[in-house]
Amino acid sequence: MRLTLTDFAQISALPCDDIIDVRAPAEFAEDHIPGAINLPVLSDDERARVGTIYVQQDRFLARKIGAALVARNAANHIDGPLADRSGGWRPLVYCWRGGQRSGSFASILEQIGWRVALLDGGYKSYRRLVVQMLYDHPLSIRPVLIDGGTGTGKTQLLRHLVAAGAQVIDLEGLANHRGSNFGGRPQGQPSQKMFEGRLAGELTRLDPTRPVFLEAESNAIGEVLLPPSLWKAMAGAEVIDISAPLAARARHLLTAYPDLVDDADLLAERIDSLRHYHARDQITGWHDQAASGDYQSLAEGLIAAHYDPRYRRADRGNCRIGTVTLDDLGEDDLARAAEQILSLV
Repeated sequence: MRLTLTDFAQISALPCDDIIDVRAPAEFAEDHIPGAINLPVLSDDERARVGTIYVQQDRFLARKIGAALVARNAANHIDGPLADRSGGWRPLVYCWRGGQRSGSFASILEQIGWRVALLDGGYKSYRRLVVQMLYDHPLSIRPVLIDGGTGTGKTQLLRHLVAAGAQVIDLEGLANHRGSNFGGRPQGQPSQKMFEGRLAGELTRLDPTRPVFLEAESNAIGEVLLPPSLWKAMAGAEVIDISAPLAARARHLLTAYPDLVDDADLLAERIDSLRHYHARDQITGWHDQAASGDYQSLAEGLIAAHYDPRYRRADRGNCRIGTVTLDDLGEDDLARAAEQILSLV
């Protein structure tokens, strides 16, 4: 049986028990259908080897070697990850474009007696839906941007908005990055395609009649870019500003960046990344504060000398519908701020 994807919303209700991606691990790591498990019929090295033989030697030989490898790997999957699947199990199988890799694996599973569905067009059909949503068509959403200088607790505010029942897209969470020179996380970022797939999934779950809150971002979060349809929607969005005293913002940064406080070498590396923007004496002073453990002064200095000037220059001129002013940025303060935000929309 072949299954055709015509709408992204189908993915959350596919008629199967497991989605199996049989592509090589490197392909799967770059991007895959949400919820899929990777049971590769060719490893990365095997795929490269078969491809080289196909192009440089003999196509028949490549297919014969490939078939033997697929059969061995399929046997390992059946004896391993699939050993506990019952007779009523219904897998959906896909590869890059719905061709030989998924077809071969599906045929073996069908011979066992499982009811197997093949995804028509493979991963490419899924990716095409993502591109259509994020590149080709305008988004039917009402975005409201939460804006404010570095350290004003915008990410935590989004969590309080969720707790209050609001619709939220956490772009920094999807990108696994805190959105600044110091914002990288130890786990690294997803690929651009993976980020876009995650974003498309979030957008699909929204009620278009209600506002959706996002943190005001530049068009890049670390190494990933905001796709055109979202960036255009954000360019015309209403904005709510968050304001807090410098000392409170600095204290908040120290709680939001514990990995930097705990890793002197990493902190020094991030400070060095600012050399292009600041005089040598300024960089040396920040290094001295870090070395002496005066993190509060370091955070205040970074906000005042680096982040706030850039924040003011980046003002996009959106319609600002209100400002929420906080004296402190504790959880109770942020919860009250979330209620104020909801009263403005």
